[in-house]
Amino acid sequence: MLCPGGRETGPALTYNRDTLPFPGNRVARVTLATTSDWNELAPGRHPFVWDDEEEARLHALIRPWVPPVLSGFAGRWEGERWCEEQVDAIIRERYGSWAFGWNWDDRYGGHVDGWAGAYTSVTTPDATAARASIALLNWRRSLEWLARRFAELAPPPDASPEDRSWHLERACVRLVTLALDTGSDYWEGAARRLLRWFLTSTGMDRAEAGRVVEAAIGGRFQSWVTPAPTLIDSVGENVAVALTGHLPYQDHRERADLEDFHDRHR
Repeated sequence: MLCPGGRETGPALTYNRDTLPFPGNRVARVTLATTSDWNELAPGRHPFVWDDEEEARLHALIRPWVPPVLSGFAGRWEGERWCEEQVDAIIRERYGSWAFGWNWDDRYGGHVDGWAGAYTSVTTPDATAARASIALLNWRRSLEWLARRFAELAPPPDASPEDRSWHLERACVRLVTLALDTGSDYWEGAARRLLRWFLTSTGMDRAEAGRVVEAAIGGRFQSWVTPAPTLIDSVGENVAVALTGHLPYQDHRERADLEDFHDRHR
């Protein structure tokens, strides 16, 4: 039987996940600390050089881990899932903590295109390696875009408490809306993640950022349910008040130019 990528499928292959010498066992598991702290991802903290030589090297590392026979549906995709785990370990070992989301596509609240899950992305060695590198580059570009966006949305260093409250409220509203715009059924988790990343990008401690986000949302969002604009505004206001002790300005007319700028760059 042939899989969609043209490779032969057969009986499920068995892989010993506990004794593999490389690469999975050499790479630490992704933790909440890794996924919730912007310092682990910020492009400015994690240099990345990509050229033809680096692309060829990554492809050479990935190709040997693509199974010669794919498991397919009959084998519950075991070989494909195993391959994705190995590719993930190779990428994170080579590039560091920022690369952990290279295979997060927008169906699951992620921010990248190029990799559509092990079931369809693991095919031939060359095609699998090419898809992985495309996804990695898209993930890096998304982080670079987020870094610029966070810098634009952050309150100015000399902002008064009232001004800071306004900036924080508007930033939260726009980031929640960004998560909604992915079209993912899991947008609620993406919104929490974006808010934690934004707050830690401003210098806030990861644990404190998590507490603020959880307190502000407090079960008010549900995936698969689109929240009313007033609810999104309320969550943004809760974050702003929690961090500054001040309600954001209710009259935004004096900030119309800044509002328009941020709306154009969503």
